[in-house]
Amino acid sequence: MTETRATVTTAGPTLEPIPAHVWRVAGVVVFGAVMSMLDTSLVNIGLNVIAGDLGASLDSAQWIASAYLLALAVTLPLCGWLGRRVGTDRVWLGALVAFTVVSGLCALAPNIGWLIALRIAQGLAAGLLVPAGQTLIGRVAGPQRLGRVMSVVGIAVVVAPAVGPTIGGVLLAQLSWEWLFLINIPFGAVAFVLARRVLPHEQVSLGREPFDIAGFVLIGAGLSLLVYGLGEFGSRGGLSAVSVWVPVVVGALALGGFVLRSVWGRGPKVLDIGLFRSPIFATANVANFFSGAAMFGSMLLLPLYFQLLHGKGLIATGLLLLAFGIGGIVAMPVAGRLTDRYGGGVVAVVGNVLIVATTMPFALSDASLDAVLVQGLLLVRGIAAGLTGMPIIAAAYAAVGREQLPDAASFVNILQRVGGSIGAALMAVVLYRAGAAGRSIDVGFQQAFWWLTAAGFIALVASVLLWRKEKG
Repeated sequence: MTETRATVTTAGPTLEPIPAHVWRVAGVVVFGAVMSMLDTSLVNIGLNVIAGDLGASLDSAQWIASAYLLALAVTLPLCGWLGRRVGTDRVWLGALVAFTVVSGLCALAPNIGWLIALRIAQGLAAGLLVPAGQTLIGRVAGPQRLGRVMSVVGIAVVVAPAVGPTIGGVLLAQLSWEWLFLINIPFGAVAFVLARRVLPHEQVSLGREPFDIAGFVLIGAGLSLLVYGLGEFGSRGGLSAVSVWVPVVVGALALGGFVLRSVWGRGPKVLDIGLFRSPIFATANVANFFSGAAMFGSMLLLPLYFQLLHGKGLIATGLLLLAFGIGGIVAMPVAGRLTDRYGGGVVAVVGNVLIVATTMPFALSDASLDAVLVQGLLLVRGIAAGLTGMPIIAAAYAAVGREQLPDAASFVNILQRVGGSIGAALMAVVLYRAGAAGRSIDVGFQQAFWWLTAAGFIALVASVLLWRKEKG
């Protein structure tokens, strides 16, 4: 681990200029980030329409979303091994082509079974697309420029979920559900053409690195079972169902086996768990885990806040959430510059303070909360999101060496996704139990926002520790 954020921050306040080719690579990678993030929010709001058109039940249609997430979890750990075997640029291009082609096939699916199968294929591609893209950015940017460059990708991460409901609502109002998938094709085509010109070609070793089959089975099965169990936990409102606790327990045991094998076992490893020996990388990922819980939890909770508590439709809900996206757009470039100058920890501290401050008013109030105040809170919350997610990830990547970036990207995305699954499941359970207990919907949302506040507070504590680690 030759390059760390600590060495960057002691170099002084001067920022190194970013060459044009670095921005070109980041701009291309943004297409992949937009496709994967936008796809999730678009498809989720169209499940009812898809189910009705294909003659399927809503329970069956839920697998359109669930199968994608489960498949995505399976391939996240593969980025490092595939990158070393064929080159990260080829991994990203292959995942992009697969995601785009399968998107078109999803629109042609004749029934729910075919659509679910194709969503599995799409999820497998998405699991490689995001970490491979972040690896490419990390390598061309270097630790001294990583915050500013990653902020470009961060704009897509923050904005796509915010504008997704609006775009999806418009598409469903004017066109058929197939366009929820067809919209990916122009993004993918443009990204492919640009990537062939812009992405740096990586030379790979002629040696054949053995594949860690046992490690991959443990982490792949563990992640997919855990994500599935957490999804069932959210939809069923508790742990009592066999479909909840069995996959959660087996998934946790499999992940524990993966960790033990990675620490004590011999031979090739699918992921280098030794990265967590770096205090900065380890602390950044704790903050990343809880920030993911807060972010994905709010992505589930805020649309429901407008739909269930205020009776808004899909398009109206999307428009009401635009303030959040605008805040992220405003904050991201600033967050990038601050991260490169002072480190991601201190920037994340400010962001998480704002996360907690903008969540508590929802927890303390009910449906009568002033509409203008709500929009102001969402705007500041978007700014806070821009100051937390990417600065933390940039800090994690800056703490490892260039050759370790693929494994680091896999770990960062795994922990963010698992944290997000826990956050979303917890929000759903709190709302479900409030309704089952006969409490008013206001009370249910207040309790959910308190849990969201707690996640933000833990992320704040972890960010303070990250700041201290970066200062040395």
